[in-house]
Amino acid sequence: MEQQFDAILTGSDSQIEGVVNAINQSGYAEAYEFNAIDETLQLVIAKEADGNWIRIAGSEPYFAGWVDELVEQINNPTTNINNE
Repeated sequence: MEQQFDAILTGSDSQIEGVVNAINQSGYAEAYEFNAIDETLQLVIAKEADGNWIRIAGSEPYFAGWVDELVEQINNPTTNINNE
């Protein structure tokens, strides 16, 4: 799994391009931070002990679907922006 990759999240009006970094987050085995290139969005997600991914920090407003979108790109790096 890569430590950093480009990703796209779906915004209300357009796509949000950004960079995802693997980070260390106390209490979680895996955590990632998404930062939009235009600095409009920051999202930190982490994997709980039961295997579910949750949002643990980030900017507002926040769309619940972003966690799933980001996890999909973490698990399938070929779907990220570099391979479109």
